Amino acid sequence: MHHSTHDLLSPVPGIARQLHSFHFGPRGAGKVYIQASLHADELPGMLVAWHLKQRLADMEQQGRLRKEVILVPVANPVGLEQVLMYIPLGRYEMESGQNFNRLFVDLSLQVGDDIADRLNDDPAHNIALVRQSLRAALEAQVAGTQLQSQRLTLQRLACDADMVLDLHCDFESVEHLYTTPEAWKKVEPLSRYLGAQASLLATDSGGQSFDECFTLVWWQLQERFGHRFNLPMGSFSVTLELRGQGDVNHALASRDCQALINYLIHFGAISGDISIPPQLLYPATPLAAVEPVATPVGGLLVFCTQPGEYVEAGQLIAEVIDPIGDGVTPIHTLNAGLLYARSLRRMATAGMVIAHVAGTEAYRSGYLLSP
Repeated sequence: MHHSTHDLLSPVPGIARQLHSFHFGPRGAGKVYIQASLHADELPGMLVAWHLKQRLADMEQQGRLRKEVILVPVANPVGLEQVLMYIPLGRYEMESGQNFNRLFVDLSLQVGDDIADRLNDDPAHNIALVRQSLRAALEAQVAGTQLQSQRLTLQRLACDADMVLDLHCDFESVEHLYTTPEAWKKVEPLSRYLGAQASLLATDSGGQSFDECFTLVWWQLQERFGHRFNLPMGSFSVTLELRGQGDVNHALASRDCQALINYLIHFGAISGDISIPPQLLYPATPLAAVEPVATPVGGLLVFCTQPGEYVEAGQLIAEVIDPIGDGVTPIHTLNAGLLYARSLRRMATAGMVIAHVAGTEAYRSGYLLSP
């Protein structure tokens, strides 16, 4: 194992923060990148990464690693120390108000212009060319803030990976994941090993999130050059949502760690017997088919349904109670689907999204992510 330390831009004199990456296995034979807690108040993935670090170290000593695996167990040191009156605030940077998992730099046009005259009919050549150009473009970027520095460091670590896994969680939820329709065939075994109860697919969800900042480069290059050159998708990415924020315990983390190892064996990054993936719990559905269920009024939020329940169109899922005027507002779904996540808050404000339901028919467009 090789441990690397990456210094971030200091916002003021006297303050220093670093990102730490752990590198396992041989270089040059393919690369897997895994990070945790980019939203710094989402900690289940950090514990999974800790378990995975111990297992990877053992398997490296046993000579079982066929590809390089890079692990970043703490992907957001900036957000990790944002604690206000005992409340962690790790989703948004307090200085800018920006979501830590949005606005990663898009270099698709720059890379395309750089490689346009050097592509040929050899897919291996084209993949290597894109990766070389993307690495150079990222190295040439100059960060002006600590947040930009953190984003660029993470992108530079992952830009040439065959697979990118970003470990998150929701507020209260069952296991689910996000990936692209183009990658679903490769990702389906991971969904099965993990026991994901929803798998949500979108090519471009609109926020330039960490997972999509890689896949969109390849997709846009294919759109631009695919009719003339053999240019495969050189990378695929998955955001894994490991249940809810409170689900931080060794039993779940050990189980999720084993699921990732099973998938890495299946993918060929680790040698070993391939275990048959369990049955897919719920079919993959478009992210555009997800219904964000909102409340029109504020008040005390009382749920009638649990994450993991299948709900019918028009079903009552919660009540919002006015403890002063005694009004009770029922909240119903519009569409049928799996209620996979719900709010952790129990005092709702008017217009607040309280739950997400994975339907089957796409009906939304544009920006598809939570704020």
